[in-house]
Amino acid sequence: MEHVETTRERPSFTTRVTNGLAAFRQGLRDGLPFPLWCQGALEALQAWILSLIVVFVPALAAWYGKAFNDATWMDSLKLGGQWWLTAHGVPLVRNADVADPGGVLWFVPLGLTLIPFLLCVRAGRRLARASWSNQLWQPIAGAAVIYALGGLGVGLFGRTPETSAPWWAALTIPLAVAVAGMIVGARREAGSFSRLIGFDAAERVRQASQFYRWAGSYVWAVVRAGLVGALSAFGLAALLLVVWGFIHWTDVVDGGLQLSPGAVGSAVIMLGQMAYLPNLVVWVLAYCSGGGLTLGEPSFVSPFESSVGPMPSYPILELLPTGGPHWWVLALPVVAGIAAGWWFLREGENHLEEWAEIRTSPRWLALTWSTLVLGIVVALVSTVLVALAFALTSGSLGVGVFTYFGPSLLNSTLFLGAEMAVGTMLGYLIAPLFERDPVLDA
Repeated sequence: MEHVETTRERPSFTTRVTNGLAAFRQGLRDGLPFPLWCQGALEALQAWILSLIVVFVPALAAWYGKAFNDATWMDSLKLGGQWWLTAHGVPLVRNADVADPGGVLWFVPLGLTLIPFLLCVRAGRRLARASWSNQLWQPIAGAAVIYALGGLGVGLFGRTPETSAPWWAALTIPLAVAVAGMIVGARREAGSFSRLIGFDAAERVRQASQFYRWAGSYVWAVVRAGLVGALSAFGLAALLLVVWGFIHWTDVVDGGLQLSPGAVGSAVIMLGQMAYLPNLVVWVLAYCSGGGLTLGEPSFVSPFESSVGPMPSYPILELLPTGGPHWWVLALPVVAGIAAGWWFLREGENHLEEWAEIRTSPRWLALTWSTLVLGIVVALVSTVLVALAFALTSGSLGVGVFTYFGPSLLNSTLFLGAEMAVGTMLGYLIAPLFERDPVLDA
């Protein structure tokens, strides 16, 4: 029998290139075969570069549109670097040789902050995919070093004769955004903190006594109910801002037309206003709490009275409420508290009421003081979260009367806490009137 030698046909060049690119993309998704600290450094470098592009492009567009008088393109890039620092919460110090010296510019555009944060979330997911639970600190440490050096570089590059960032602030403060984003991303990829850090919390809970399990489930339900209340308050404030903006849209448009910024300038102004939209949502919530807003020394806005002095020419400031009083807005935090109390009832983890009913014979007494405690602790959790947002959205332009503007921290926090507590108690008490018990109603 004759032996026939078979030869294997070589794939075409197009097929080899396509397969190579597919393998490269799959390798990127699965994690690059680098040391973990090196991969973390690479991911941080990507996030740093992309976040810089986001601020450099509108800065160059504004320069191209003649938005700056005698500035060069390098000056516009330095301004973009200062925007990057501001988005990360780095304060800018006004130098002493300016006409009105001595102030600190600190006003965080939370909408712009979301961009580097989400980029770091993506980096955290990729790093968690490439690491074991007890190795995650290695890529995060490498990423933190590179991001810190990147912040220092932007701080040194963005120095101008008018403003500059302290080197230590540019080195350390951006790490808060970067590390928080990577931890959130790693947590989303791992599915739980137990898998993330190699600590089985569920097993520890199962080993605890029944009393500690009930106490732990009650505390965890309270924390989640407080989060529901805070998110509900922000959601209602955002809805009110949309409705108010729709009603006064013509005022905003007229304010923009008075500036005559041109096509490119209008686009830059619109992007700038979008960067501060989350700040405005928090301001609306502070206004609805009754604590009000301070907009420089002569201006104060609250549902009870408003006194607005001269303001910068910024179109979105046309939405500031005038006249009044607007008492009805005080119901917004109460409604958010009702949502938190209602959610807590549906969760069915009020072990404090069960314990109180066992300890005290009258059920009405146990229900009364356990509901009072519930309203206080849930409102406390919500208030802590909202107070943090109040602090982040406060700021200063460091010049003239605008040395402070934002929510009145003490009054807004106290008023909001009281309203959320009342709403939580109402929500917990009225929810049984509308909820059906699947066991009793069967």
